[in-house]
Amino acid sequence: MRHLTPADAQALLADAPDALFVDCRSEMEYLFVGHPKGAHNVPWNDGPDWEVNPHFVQAVKKLAGHASARPVLLICRSGNRSNAAAQALEGAGFTNVYNVLHGFEGDLDAQRHRNTVNGWRHDGMPWEQY
Repeated sequence: MRHLTPADAQALLADAPDALFVDCRSEMEYLFVGHPKGAHNVPWNDGPDWEVNPHFVQAVKKLAGHASARPVLLICRSGNRSNAAAQALEGAGFTNVYNVLHGFEGDLDAQRHRNTVNGWRHDGMPWEQY
């Protein structure tokens, strides 16, 4: 697994049109907080129990067309879930996996708020909300 800043991830997505971008946050985060443009939502874990999704790897394989060498970029809120998800994909044979550092909302600031220090949205990368 390789780690990329949001800007480097956006550059890779622009340079590799076959890359798969997976937002592994919960469905509610994806829908209501917003998400990177072009990202597919495959939750690593989701409510109400927040257990790891036993179908995560299979869902990503389906999106990737079973091409384990296809670049797969993963993003979550802060980079923790996407790091765990990336490890699971590598364990399943994916060979070109990237974790987006700081995630969509970034690290906490001194007041414990996100979106003020770093992250996809803070860094001005393309995103949408619906």
